[in-house]
Amino acid sequence: MEAIMNFIQATGFYQIATGDWKVLIMMVIAFGLLYLAIVKKFEPLLLLPIAFGMLITNLPGAEMYHEILFAGGHVNWEIFGGGEITAEFLAHLKEIGVSDAVLGTVQAGQSISVGLIDVLYLGVKLGIYPCLIFMGVGAGTDFGPLIANPKTLLLGAAAQLGIFMTYVGCRISTLFDAAEASSIGIIGGADGPTAIFVTSRLAPHLLGPIAVAAYSYMALVPVIQPPIMRALTSKEERQIVMRPLRQVSKREKIIFPIMVTVFVALLVPSAGPLIACLMLGNLFKESGVVERLNKTAQNELMNIVTIFLGISVGATATATTFLSLQTIAIMLMGVVAFSFGTAGGVLLAKFMNLFLKEKINPLIGSAGVSAVPMAARVSQVEGQKANPANFLLMHAMGPNVAGVIGSAIAAGVLMALFG
Repeated sequence: MEAIMNFIQATGFYQIATGDWKVLIMMVIAFGLLYLAIVKKFEPLLLLPIAFGMLITNLPGAEMYHEILFAGGHVNWEIFGGGEITAEFLAHLKEIGVSDAVLGTVQAGQSISVGLIDVLYLGVKLGIYPCLIFMGVGAGTDFGPLIANPKTLLLGAAAQLGIFMTYVGCRISTLFDAAEASSIGIIGGADGPTAIFVTSRLAPHLLGPIAVAAYSYMALVPVIQPPIMRALTSKEERQIVMRPLRQVSKREKIIFPIMVTVFVALLVPSAGPLIACLMLGNLFKESGVVERLNKTAQNELMNIVTIFLGISVGATATATTFLSLQTIAIMLMGVVAFSFGTAGGVLLAKFMNLFLKEKINPLIGSAGVSAVPMAARVSQVEGQKANPANFLLMHAMGPNVAGVIGSAIAAGVLMALFG
């Protein structure tokens, strides 16, 4: 009987029945995200592994992810290898603000058996996965529209307004400190890997809700953006037809990633890893001499990293950290971030038209958020609704890829200020 009772007490069912009921809420949320990914096809490539990671981390007794190993914002190597948790170590974590909920999961004298997600999460914590994702993005991105029309770089920069307005809103709310507000603000860049990269450095305890918010709202770009675009533009503005872009030479496309890497890394060194990987991937594509590397970066490497990244990030959404007022605030501020980002690009395009002889269709300004190429497609769809002869996709790709660069630079600035 004793052996049977030990078995029963070791099951997750017993742990839920004896008070660990919050994990049921997290499991329901995970099921909801799986539904959105599979049935509604909302960013399924990342939302599905994120949702599954959220599910398995909240299964009582599975012991795949231990928050204490990463408490305090860094990897606690002294206990990662199976070292004993000391009272002094727990006291130090309490002093630096680690929550009682996390500290309550362990006790002095205990040692941790490292789980699968603990190992995979190192790729997030050390900044490996987001950079490799950026390499894949660069390998599949054509910077030609941006090179052909450099003015659109300004639209990409203006769309980062959402990042800084959200930062201000978070600070005014008094719910978040500067590092947390910076991490939430990056949601406005509509760039999941950048949001993960920044949050893993500035506010790792918020990684779960921020990642879920970032990818959920990225999937909702076709829903969030059109009403804002129509509200800020007249029908005549939406009907503006732009001339076809000039042909960009191969030499320009090769020089561009090299020069951008040097300039951005010197201007904002903390953004160097993201920009360097983005531009290296693009150089693979444009040089034409490493086709195997280009295909690997776009396909096999990016797919493998996407799986690890999604599961690892989803696993940080534990019941102890996700079910809080902060999570609700993050979801609400995510909408603010996307809205201001969209509005910033559109309004700057309207302002530029006051001085330009050859007018810009303001709809392409909304593509300044770096949801590539979804935001550019939204501009194309809205443009054709106003004028069926209007083809804005390639023009919108200019601010769209500029937004990728802009969000990386904004991330670097915030990390330099508050890291």
